[in-house]
Amino acid sequence: MPFTLLGAVSGILIALVLAVVHAPRSLSQSLFWTLHPLHVLLSALTTASMFRLHSRRPSFLSVLLIGYVGSVGIATLSDSMIPYVGEYLLAMPNRGVHVGFFEKWWLVNPLAIAGVLLAYVRPTTAIPHAGHVLLSTWASLFHMMMAGETTPSIGSILSILAFLFLAVWIPCCTSDIIFPLLLTSRSRNDVE
Repeated sequence: MPFTLLGAVSGILIALVLAVVHAPRSLSQSLFWTLHPLHVLLSALTTASMFRLHSRRPSFLSVLLIGYVGSVGIATLSDSMIPYVGEYLLAMPNRGVHVGFFEKWWLVNPLAIAGVLLAYVRPTTAIPHAGHVLLSTWASLFHMMMAGETTPSIGSILSILAFLFLAVWIPCCTSDIIFPLLLTSRSRNDVE
C-alpha cells in the first residue's frame, strides 16, 4: 500500500505539471506505450521471482507460465482495463482499451519473457516490486490522460486519483504476491 500511495501521489503531481504546461495528448500516448511494456518487464521479474523463491525446485516451464500470465494478464487489467472503466465513468471522449500484448505484441511479449528469464537466473523481489508499482501507476495515468481531448482539469485529476489507486494496489499485489504464492509447490510444513 505505501508504494501504491507514493505512485498515485507522484502520478497526480505529473498530471498537474502536464496540465499546467498544456502537454499534448500525444505525449500521454507515447508515455503509456513506454511505461506499460516496462511495467510488464518488472511485473514478470517480480512474479516469477516470487514463485521461484518460494517453490521447491520449480521447472523452467512453470516459472515461465506463472511469470508470463501473472505479469501480462494482471498488467493488462491494471494498466488498461481498470483505467478504461474510469474513462467510461468519467465520460472521457477518447476512451479505449489498449491491450499491449495484442497491439504491441512484438514489444510487450518479449519483455515479459525477458523478465521471467531474469527471474529464473537471478530472482529478486523488493526493488522490482517498488518499480513495478510506480510504472503501473504512471502507465494507468497516461492511459486515462490519452482518453481526454485535452489535458484534464484539476477536478478530473483528483477523480483519476481514485482509479489510479484501485488500478494499481489490488492487481499489483495480486500479481507480485498472491498469484505466485498460491501456485508454489511447498507444503505448509515446508514454510514453517
